[in-house]
Amino acid sequence: MVEISTSQIRDEDRECPLSTAVQHVGEWWKLLLLHDAFDGFTKFDEFQQNLNISSSILTSRLKELVADDLLERRQYQEHPPRFEYVLTDLGRSLRPVIVALAAWGNQQLKPDERCMILVDAETNTEVDPVMVDRTTGRRVDGPAFVFTAGPAASEAMQARYATGPLEA
Repeated sequence: MVEISTSQIRDEDRECPLSTAVQHVGEWWKLLLLHDAFDGFTKFDEFQQNLNISSSILTSRLKELVADDLLERRQYQEHPPRFEYVLTDLGRSLRPVIVALAAWGNQQLKPDERCMILVDAETNTEVDPVMVDRTTGRRVDGPAFVFTAGPAASEAMQARYATGPLEA
C-alpha cells in the first residue's frame, strides 16, 4: 500500500465527506468484512473462514470497524467468552454504498463473468441499482447534479468552489 504523507493532503480534502468515508471503509478487508456482515456473518470464525484472512488482520480490522461504530462487539457465550460482530445503524446505512460498489464492479464485466449479482429477494430477478435524489427521484449520476461548498466549508473548500459548482 502506498503511504501518503499528511503534508501531501490538501486542506479541502481533509474535510471532504468522501475522504472521511474512505478513511473508515476504504480499505479492502473492511469492505469485505462489511459485505459479509450484510450477508449475515457475525462470528470471528465465519469471517475468517469465508475471507481466508489471517487472525491478526481480522482482529485489527474488526477492532477498527467497532471503533468507527460500524460494527458492535457483543458477547454471545460466557464460558469460554465468545463474541459476535453485528452491524450498527451506522454500519447498516452503508449497505447502499456496498451495493453501488458491487454494481459498478459488475458493469465492468461481461454478464457471464460476474460471480455475484443483486436480485429481488421475492422474485429472484436480477436488479440494476441506481442512486436517485430522494426528493425528485432523478438519477444523480448525470450532469444535473454537481458538488459545491456546503455551509460548514473551510476557506479552502470555499475557494475550490468559488466559481460555482464544478461540472461533472
